[in-house]
This record gives sequence, structure tokens and C-alpha cells, in this order.
Amino acid sequence: MAERTIIPFGPQHPVLPEPIHLDLVVEDEKVIEVIPSIGFIHRGLEKLVENRDYNDFTYVAERICGICSFIHGLTYCQAVEKVLNVTVPPRAEYLRLVWSELSRIHSHLLWLGLIADSFGFESLFMYSWKMREEVLDIIEETTGGRVIFGSAKVGGVRRNIEKDKLAEIQKRLDKLEHDLKSITNVFIEDASVKHRLCGVGVLSKEDAYHLGAVGPMLRASGVNQDVRVATYAKYKELDFVPMIESSGDSYARTIVRIREVYQSFELIRRTIKHMPDSEIDVKVTGMPTGEFCARNEQPRGEVVYYIKGNGTKFLDRLRVRTPTFANIPALLKVLPGSDLADVPVLVLTIDPCISCTER
Repeated sequence: MAERTIIPFGPQHPVLPEPIHLDLVVEDEKVIEVIPSIGFIHRGLEKLVENRDYNDFTYVAERICGICSFIHGLTYCQAVEKVLNVTVPPRAEYLRLVWSELSRIHSHLLWLGLIADSFGFESLFMYSWKMREEVLDIIEETTGGRVIFGSAKVGGVRRNIEKDKLAEIQKRLDKLEHDLKSITNVFIEDASVKHRLCGVGVLSKEDAYHLGAVGPMLRASGVNQDVRVATYAKYKELDFVPMIESSGDSYARTIVRIREVYQSFELIRRTIKHMPDSEIDVKVTGMPTGEFCARNEQPRGEVVYYIKGNGTKFLDRLRVRTPTFANIPALLKVLPGSDLADVPVLVLTIDPCISCTER
């Protein structure tokens, strides 16, 4: 019988953008068991809702995670709007959709760079991040921030995007979409990349569903579930269809994210074409009384915001269920049986955001 060894992985590791810690029980080079430890960066952000004006808390919600910042703030605003029975103007809803999909593009390009770095493709990493910078430039020009947008508010959005600017953004995104094919083709076709990803970390459709996986981790295993279909009327108007793969391995999770990048380009194109003329916000009166649970589809998967108001400007409760938290059980399922060298790749295939998870 091979001798078992416990190898600590993280919280500091060359391929990890986040401080997750795993104790890996290995026999030779095979992982037998995984024991996770989280809690290195707990910030207590949910507690702050008790002494921050519910309008101002949008800024705190955005800082739960930098990469998913806009959708965090948006989901919080949607929960408050439901409690207050506020109807957001159509143009504001479409602008929210544009910024949500820009967030998805820059998050997935960041992830593509990180996964390339995890198996040694440094040039591919740099090219992915170079193209991500072009998306961040557009975000900065339209919101004033590159990572923290600050554009979502209860009742609408803080900034408008004029017609001429929308046309310019469309041209820039069309060029970026064309240039991006040279990078994504490497992920799809290169034999070395496929050797590191194909058949690695297989998560069955049944396991993905029963373990509560979300986002590309879930859809790569063949489960047709995307919150955008269920909760956003505007996505239905744009003929949105979730990106699904069936093999459930690391390669499938990569393909799902690549396809979602190109889908986001198309969704932004359709949104700009159908952008209505209206106000970008409405006056919000009253104080939140009651409770609501809002859901959104972040780049990493479904995020859930629960709020409870008591009739004052301070909420009683805020609870956030983030996609990485939901995907950790699935990660612990696919790691046993893998080679030790594949652990960094498998950890990255859930696109971990521990800042989100620990709040």
C-alpha cells in the first residue's frame, strides 16, 4: 500500500488569484481526499447593512468582489426595488444589461489568462489580459471605474451612455471579437491545451445537479440552467439561450466560457440595437418594509441576495449566497482521483472568488 502524505495547497500559490487553502491527501501523485479551509479574508460586510443607509450600501455590495462588482451591486438594487415596488425605466434595464455583459466578458478573459498560466502558456495569458484591458477601457469610459463601476443605484443607473458612444462601443467590440478568435482557437484546438484539460476533473450531470453547482461548472455538465432565462425579461426579448456542454470535464468548462464571451458580444449588439429612449432612473420614496430574495447570473454562476427591511433606512438583514460557495462541493467531488499536477487547473476551473465566498 502506498504511503499517504498530506500536502498543503494555498492560501498562497503561484496560480491562485485567491487565498483558498486545501489539504490534499495523496498517495504517490494521486489525490485521495481533500480537506478545505476558508476564512482567511472574512470582512463582515453583511453586518454593515445594519448601520448603512440602504441606498449607500450599494457601494458596499459592489465591493464584495472586484471582478463581479457590478452584478453584486445590481442584484442588491433589484432586491431593494422589489421590496419598495419600484419599476426601473426600460433604458436603465438595457444599460444594466450592457454593463453586466461587459463584466462577463472581462471576467471570462481574465479567467482564460489564468487557466493558460496554470499550464504554462505565458504568451496566451498575456494576450488574454491584453484584450481584457480593451474591455476595461470601455467600462472606464462609460462608468468612471475600471473594476468598481459605481453605476447601479436603487431605481435605475447613475450614468447614461449616449447614442454616439454606443455606436463607438459597438465598433470597438466588433474588432475585439474578431481579434479574440486567434486566442480562443488555441484553447479550442491546441493539442497541448487539450491534453491538460480533456478528461480532467469530470463532473457528471447528476453530481453537478445534486451538489448544487452553478454557472459554467453546472452547464458544462449538461444541465440547462441559467438564471438570466428565469429572471430577466430583457434577455428573453434578445432570444437568449444558455451555453451548454455535456462532457463535464475541464475542457467543457473552458468551452462554455469561451462561447459565453462571444454570446455576450452578440447580446450587447442586440441591446444597443433595441435601446429605448427613456429616463435612466426614477425617484425612490419610502423605506424598505418586508423581505425579498433576488437572483442574478454572475460570470461564475448564480448569486442570491436576501434582504429584510424594517421600515427604516437601515435593513435588518442581508445574506449573500455566492457562486464560488456553491461550487466548492463540486470542486471537492472532482479533485479525488486526479493527479497532483492537475490540482491547480481543477481549482481554477470553478473560477474561484474567495473574496465573494467569505464576504
